[in-house]
Amino acid sequence: MIDLRLLRDELDAVRDAYQRRGGVADLERVVDLDMKHRELLRRVEDLRAEQNRASKAIGAAPASERSLAIARAKELADELKDLEPVLEQLSGELDDSAVRLPNLPHGSVPRGSTEEENVVEREEGARPSFDFEPREHVELGEALGIFDSERGAKTSGSRFVYVTGQGVLLELALVRFAIDHLLKTGFTPVVTPVLVRERAMFGTGFLPADEQEFYRVERDDLYLAGTSEVALASMHSDEILDQDALPRRYAGFSSCFRREAGSYGKDTKGLIRVHQFDKVEQFSFAHPDASWEEYDVIRSNQEQILQALEIPYRVLVMCGGDLGSSAAKKVDHEAWLPGAQRYLEVTSATNATDYQARRLQVRFKGAGKGLVHTLNGTACAVGRTIVALVENHQQPDGSVRIPEALRPYTGFGAITAP
Repeated sequence: MIDLRLLRDELDAVRDAYQRRGGVADLERVVDLDMKHRELLRRVEDLRAEQNRASKAIGAAPASERSLAIARAKELADELKDLEPVLEQLSGELDDSAVRLPNLPHGSVPRGSTEEENVVEREEGARPSFDFEPREHVELGEALGIFDSERGAKTSGSRFVYVTGQGVLLELALVRFAIDHLLKTGFTPVVTPVLVRERAMFGTGFLPADEQEFYRVERDDLYLAGTSEVALASMHSDEILDQDALPRRYAGFSSCFRREAGSYGKDTKGLIRVHQFDKVEQFSFAHPDASWEEYDVIRSNQEQILQALEIPYRVLVMCGGDLGSSAAKKVDHEAWLPGAQRYLEVTSATNATDYQARRLQVRFKGAGKGLVHTLNGTACAVGRTIVALVENHQQPDGSVRIPEALRPYTGFGAITAP
């Protein structure tokens, strides 16, 4: 959540920032509730102080005036009894509305309301040329026996898939390749829990904004996380980190679970819009003064991995209206798919500034003190990376070439039909 002091001290700047998101409906309600809450809180605090003075005055009052002192103390107590429930209700309304306010977009975020207004920053890598008609990943992958959508659907329903044969070896190779790359830049590998408490989902901003996207285990009051970002951000909740130890960098690996709400009829086969997938995620706790430098580190890692895998891609800067609730800025990297003749998001990078840290109470101290900034970025969304690899490195005989950088991890140079 944002710092409500900004609404009191810099309201015009907040309004202008939210215009980058196309406006925020709840803003004026929060401003109104915050003003009413502060006014009532001052009244209640003044009454409490006055009641304390009145209570002390009873003992010091002459006998002839004691009944008046008692009556005054009771009058104040009755007024407090009436106002305190109102304050509690108003506080709850303010909290409920304030947590729905998204993060303030960074000044470099393009203005806009829809994904059509996202900005292509640049394109990297040469698109492959073929002397044959390139095929899409579903046709290629099933012919090569690296995944099986039909049996996945038979077992678990649509958007589940078995990864099989050389596909498994490719998946494990990609995970280790990505983690080894992150180790070079100071990331500590972590295998995270996939079941998390509501506070972890709330703390990262996925609740209440995106609740429809996630699976909930109601019996145990737990959620299946859609990204290891949730567990990584919560690792240091309610902790004070040493300023000199920042940034703290983690490479989280986990299975991820998403409902894919609203994507009915899209990519029902293959590895793109599945309900369960594996991912290596970068996550950093950074000092506010070094936040954007850390963002550059995360983005650089993403591009180096895509370049090493010889995947052509474009860099897409999200406009304000296409930002998630916690993001101050978000940049996607979209791989070119020659078979499908379209781009596919394969990584994204987000600077959440102090939005998540305020919810999770992650602070730092040293020469200064305050809330840390949190940042995250995909290192390798395995299924989607396999899609990009298969389509870009397909060969005329139906096999798929493995990029040189990945061969030490796979142990083979090509995926061939069984």
